[in-house]
Amino acid sequence: MRQKVVLITGANGEIGHGLIHHLANNTDANIVALDVNPLDKSLRDLCKTYIVGDILDQMLLGRLVVEHEISTIYHLASILSTKAEYNPETAHRINVEGTMNLLRLAVEQSQWQGNPVKFIYPSSIAAYGLPDLKQKSEVGAVKEWEWNYPTTMYGCNKLYCEHLGRYYSSYYRQLSADFGGTETVDFRALRFPGLISAETTPTGGTSDFGPEMLHAAAKGEEYKCFVRPETTIPFMVMPDAIKALIDLEKVDKSRLTQLVYNVTSFSVSAQDIFNIVLEAFPDAKIRFAVDDCRQRIVDTWPESVDDSAACEDWDWQPDYNCERSFHEYLIPAIQKRYQ
Repeated sequence: MRQKVVLITGANGEIGHGLIHHLANNTDANIVALDVNPLDKSLRDLCKTYIVGDILDQMLLGRLVVEHEISTIYHLASILSTKAEYNPETAHRINVEGTMNLLRLAVEQSQWQGNPVKFIYPSSIAAYGLPDLKQKSEVGAVKEWEWNYPTTMYGCNKLYCEHLGRYYSSYYRQLSADFGGTETVDFRALRFPGLISAETTPTGGTSDFGPEMLHAAAKGEEYKCFVRPETTIPFMVMPDAIKALIDLEKVDKSRLTQLVYNVTSFSVSAQDIFNIVLEAFPDAKIRFAVDDCRQRIVDTWPESVDDSAACEDWDWQPDYNCERSFHEYLIPAIQKRYQ
């Protein structure tokens, strides 16, 4: 018999590390990890199996269906914002076509099993697009349906994949004779703010000026922060990101009033992060050297987001505010990492 498993794509990334550790240590889930790169050795014993492969590989996905009964998919694989701008067509292919491949797989699995497969999708504040700094300062905390005018390929991909999830959940093959009579995927998405991890290094996000400052200071390396000191966006540390994914997956579907939820922890400026880093690492060699192109992107993202729907529907609350994030989690762990 095929064994029930949880599939994690992009398992070798920042979120994948934390998610695998949580599931392995707190649940009896059989984890199947998929990534284009070999899985870190520290994670391999925590998984039932790991596969080096591409989400665009239809034969590989077909093999997954044959060999496993997939109950939940955490689809983490993507090309992040900065890298996506250098090769937008490749980013679109991976971020959109790859997601569609997995949604189609999830629908097929749902229909065969007679139960909806949960599809947990990390989206991003890159799905927002504010027109100018005046609007950005006036709008306050942005709700999920406001200012959905992304200016990056990554943001466009994320917003479109949210809509794909809505289609596959509620409208898949809606003109077919059996529409409404078969199970479809249970799609649930989180719009994450900038994420900061002490365990892994940043991998190409435009919000990575925060974690890049920290890691560079701890390593004694020079760092040029690519945004203005006053630039402010929402952030969250990795333990809270994992908590949000797990909490959203666990909640009964009857409580959910929407498919896409904002989550956030704290908003902080680049100058604030600089001051915190300098206090912890007095010899840090950090200066501001604005990259106009990347600054323009960050300027379209809100200074804060409204996550009241998540708080009401599934009791979302972060464990870490700004003070705890830096002084109890990030700085001690990063100091230890580079000792």
